[in-house]
Order: sequence, then structure tokens, then C-alpha cells
Amino acid sequence: MSVRLILGSSSPRRRELLTLMGLAFESARPDIDETPFPDEPAAAYVERMCREKAAAIILESNDPALILTADTTVVLNGQIVGKPADPDEARAMLSSLRGRAHTVLSGLALRNTQQGTIQVRVIETSVYLRSYSDAEINAYVDSGEPFDKAGGYAVQDARFHPVERLQGCATNVMGLPVCAVWAMLRAAGLKLGDQSPIPLGCDPEHTLQGVSSCRWPV
Repeated sequence: MSVRLILGSSSPRRRELLTLMGLAFESARPDIDETPFPDEPAAAYVERMCREKAAAIILESNDPALILTADTTVVLNGQIVGKPADPDEARAMLSSLRGRAHTVLSGLALRNTQQGTIQVRVIETSVYLRSYSDAEINAYVDSGEPFDKAGGYAVQDARFHPVERLQGCATNVMGLPVCAVWAMLRAAGLKLGDQSPIPLGCDPEHTLQGVSSCRWPV
């Protein structure tokens, strides 16, 4: 019996990244409260979120399945930076991140319904934003792009191009670190093709320090 792969996310970008990896999957949307606990560290928060999302996916059949969930957040000076709720908050976020380094954390969970096990990882990328102008911020906010994105920006945005450089996995900043996903699926015994889709420069096991930006279609 084949094992179903289920992406527990409604994110179009995560679906696109899994598709680019050549994986067949289904999608489901977990419904959980994503409010951080008071003083909750960012790494603990994304780990808790991906675990809760994986547990919230209820299947209608008993067919073996791997349920993949993720949660991504921006961290500045140790504080979680969420998604902007309105234009003023988006401008404030983009201004605070401008010309500075921050961290993007993604929690990944892979739940094996047949074995009753779960793999969890937290992946970190350092991101350096360029010194864009106030006029660029206003134009980007007016476009409506910031409002469904942690930190108010998308690394792959071709017009705003906010990122000057990054250290670590680029797809992590997009919301789904494909290198870590590939390693987790392989460890779970999912039959994968011979040719890994892991981007150039990315460390599949995340054992190297200072790994350069991986390259992926953006």
C-alpha cells in the first residue's frame, strides 16, 4: 500500500515548492490558535506550531500517511515579528528590518500516521535586508503584498527585492526549507527519485556552519 503525503498548509508558496520538488501530495488546512505564549522563545513557538498543526490534521481513512506541516516566523532582536495587520504596521515592520540582519525560523513536523511517530526540526536562516527607501516601502505596502507574510516581505519578490544577502537555506525564508523536507521524507522511508531536487549550495542535513545561500527558482 502506498503512503499518502499530505501538506498541512494553505500556503500557495509551500504547495509550489513541494511541486517543484516533484512530489505528489494532497493538501489539508489545520485550524489552530497561532498566538504565541507570553515570553515564548521563537524557536519553541515554531516547533509548537508545527506540532499542533500536524496533530490537527484528521484523516477520514486509515490509509498510511505522512503529514507535513510547517510554521515560519521572522525574529528581530529575539522578538517574534508576525504578519502585519494593516498598512501602518507593515510600514513599521519594513522600516525596523531595513538595512539590518534578522533571523527566519521554520519549524517542520512530519507525522507518520502508520507508525505513530513524528519528526521535528527547526531550521534557521540569517537574512540581511537592503536599505530600501521610504518611497519603496510605501509602494510595496500599497501593492498589498506584505499582509500575508511574516515580517511583511517576500524574499522572492522581484520588484521590491528586499533581501541583500542571506546565509542558510533560501527556501526556508519562503516558508518551506526543501533541503530539510527532503531529508525528513527520506528518513521516513518515502520512496524518492534518484535525483535530489535540493538546491545548489544547500546542506541537506544542516550539519555545516556558514553554508552559503542555496539557489532555487524564485
